[in-house]
Amino acid sequence: MTGPMEVSWFSALCDDDYEYLGVPEERLKSSLAHCSEITQAAEKGGFDNILLPSGYQLGMDSVAFAGAMSALTSKIKLLLAIRCGEMWPPQLARQIATLDQMLGGRLTINIISSDMPGQVMASPERYGRTLEVMQLLKTLLDGNPVNQQGEHYQLELEPPRMGTVSGKCPPFYFGGLSPAARAVAAKAADVFLMWPDEEPNVTAILDDMKKRAAEAGRTLRYGYRVHVIVRETEAEALDYTRTLMSKLDDAEGEAIRKKSLDAASEGVRRQAEMRDRADNDGFAEEYLWTGIGRARSGCGAAIVGDPDQVLKKLQRYQVMGLDAFILSGYPHAAECDLFARYVLPNLDHQPLEFAA
Repeated sequence: MTGPMEVSWFSALCDDDYEYLGVPEERLKSSLAHCSEITQAAEKGGFDNILLPSGYQLGMDSVAFAGAMSALTSKIKLLLAIRCGEMWPPQLARQIATLDQMLGGRLTINIISSDMPGQVMASPERYGRTLEVMQLLKTLLDGNPVNQQGEHYQLELEPPRMGTVSGKCPPFYFGGLSPAARAVAAKAADVFLMWPDEEPNVTAILDDMKKRAAEAGRTLRYGYRVHVIVRETEAEALDYTRTLMSKLDDAEGEAIRKKSLDAASEGVRRQAEMRDRADNDGFAEEYLWTGIGRARSGCGAAIVGDPDQVLKKLQRYQVMGLDAFILSGYPHAAECDLFARYVLPNLDHQPLEFAA
């Protein structure tokens, strides 16, 4: 028997919002006003959490935006994306604790292991740095002193006076499909995130991660980042996929994909392979449409259908072992409202709970 799932939305902090995929519009570019509208729509719609993504070339700073949202939201949790290496870990710990206090304990953390702007680091070294950052943050935010002599950080210091509301480190949401990424997740993540894939591949990833976590003496929760297109009828949903793609220039789509700092990752490669396997209409399997990946690096597929079909697909994923979903759709505020009206009331959902 399955329990409640966590259902989150996505605030487009990285200029990732469109009426027509790949065609930027000034009104949909990342700004405090636009991204606040999305975040507040998600709270009004009843979502449990919202991802605040992090990039460099595109959009806004996620940490600064999270601080602004502390005054504009009161219930929804914030899933703050941070890129390891961009800030000295003790300072980052204090920053996270301060934000959590401002939010009344509503902060969760999406750990990203990627190259920093202007820097390229070999994958094993980069994930080694990520693991050290996660360990340092966990120790300091749990209120404990640090004595860490690692390859990337050599520190001996007391935790900052400012702690989180709970006195504990917020949960870490973390994804990645390379062996190095999976090893880090098994050792230090709380929620392992994956991008869309065909169901047999999702099952294989879950089985592998459960084995890795058990070998590390740990248990993980599992999350799924996917777009949605829900309309009153399946025909309307399918028609919208064609409308969304109707002005896309393939060269522009490729340029958009290459702007991401994560454009060459294992996960991005897997999204491209799934897109190549899709049928002539872009469907990799029932209800899973890959067209969005033609102009987006990273999460590149959407659940498409009427309310019952979208509900069925999410519930099927939950039975497979996924219990956290980070959803989005174009335009983000409009699709947020549609999902909140058509699907969310029929889902048993609440924020994830973690053992003390």
